[in-house]
Amino acid sequence: MDHVLIALFLIGTGLLSLVAAGHSLLYKRDALSALVWTGLNLSLPLLGPFLYWCMGINRISRRARSWRMSGRRLSGSKIYPIEQQKWESARLPADAQHLGDLRTLADRMVKTRLQDGNCITPLEDGETAYPAMLEAIGKARISINLSSYIFDADGIGDDFVRHLKDAAARGVEVRVIIDAMGEKYSRTSPFKLLDLSPVHIVRYLPLSDGAHINLRNHRKLLIIDGREAFTGGMNIRSRHLTSISSPETAIHDMHFNVKGPVVNDLQRAFFKDWHFVTGEILDSPLFFPAIEPQGSVVVRCISDGPDSEFRKLEQIIMGALSCAEHSVLIMTPYFIPDRSMVSALITTALRGVDVRIVLPLQNNLPFVHWANRAMQEELLANGVRVFYQPPPFVHSKLLLVDDVWSLIGSANWDARSLRLNFELNLSVYDAPFAAQIRQHFDRAFLLAHEITLDEIGQRSLPVKLRDSFCHLFLPYL
Repeated sequence: MDHVLIALFLIGTGLLSLVAAGHSLLYKRDALSALVWTGLNLSLPLLGPFLYWCMGINRISRRARSWRMSGRRLSGSKIYPIEQQKWESARLPADAQHLGDLRTLADRMVKTRLQDGNCITPLEDGETAYPAMLEAIGKARISINLSSYIFDADGIGDDFVRHLKDAAARGVEVRVIIDAMGEKYSRTSPFKLLDLSPVHIVRYLPLSDGAHINLRNHRKLLIIDGREAFTGGMNIRSRHLTSISSPETAIHDMHFNVKGPVVNDLQRAFFKDWHFVTGEILDSPLFFPAIEPQGSVVVRCISDGPDSEFRKLEQIIMGALSCAEHSVLIMTPYFIPDRSMVSALITTALRGVDVRIVLPLQNNLPFVHWANRAMQEELLANGVRVFYQPPPFVHSKLLLVDDVWSLIGSANWDARSLRLNFELNLSVYDAPFAAQIRQHFDRAFLLAHEITLDEIGQRSLPVKLRDSFCHLFLPYL
């Protein structure tokens, strides 16, 4: 009997290894990844399939796409269909004509249209952004829709809570979405302070539904009466008030005030998330007013997430790199791109384009900083320049190409933003706006320290091993 049980056990483990290996061959698009997982599954009975089940199967995109297929996540175009508003897709400005291929790429990947007649104003740090946002909330008459990854109701957050309560009390429809994971960063939850008020506040993907580390809503949105919006990388948190925060805790960031027809697409992005959380479809024409031109900025709203058919942001960034002729400036707190993105950056630099990356000297996530350092030697050796900004921690997420095209919003240059979480960015074709972003970069370069190839090469062996070890976990950081 013992021999029979042993034989059955060996046959079972062998079949498990074969099934796991077959699965990796069928579903792993990257040849190296498929080779590694197939080898582990076949060479390590039980352990290999267990590791593959835990780390190798992409449940994130599968789960997100199942939400879309089931109707739990709506397409933005299904909320007050765009056909009801007779907008024509905008033309590129004359100084952005060489980016026509980038525009074509986005036209084929993104359902939202490129729209003219917008005005976008940069707001640097909480000292500038928060008063503008609170003033807009105070003037709201119809609706306020707020989405934030982190909403700390202590300090400046308490001002937001009071303004939202006052708006609801005067008859404004107020809706708030807080990511359930981001809520854990808050010392004081807005749910406690808004309890029993007319404000409708909900959690995005509550942790009681499962310990979802990924699939988070990382978008930052405030839409007032469907006519004015605020978006970018800034959460609602007193740490963004750099003048009153200590250098150890302060966070530099940029947010943006948006006016013009593109606000309707930002409204759709919010309502898509609202439907996901509540099941309620909000498509009243009151939420989508006809908006007259507010400026001359040409903008496209890009809402991205793991439920998308394409990796929109990643491929649009790759398209921008391939179209760049003169300069590519990148500012991000978390820079750990995958192999294809690194190759694209190197190829761009080797074509003679000035490629510069601005990172924080002291990262609030040290292991991300270490993982990034493991790839810097290759970047520097091929002409990409890397700069470190001194504290306070810089949380801004900016991409500027040829001083005419900008990508602004919530996404970082890492797998979490580009593949695992829900993000929102604006693709902006406008030289005057780009000039403001360029000025921000130029001020950063004055204070930043440029990393040299010798500096990276002089790291001690233990430090190099630590950095390379952290880089192994790039898909999960």
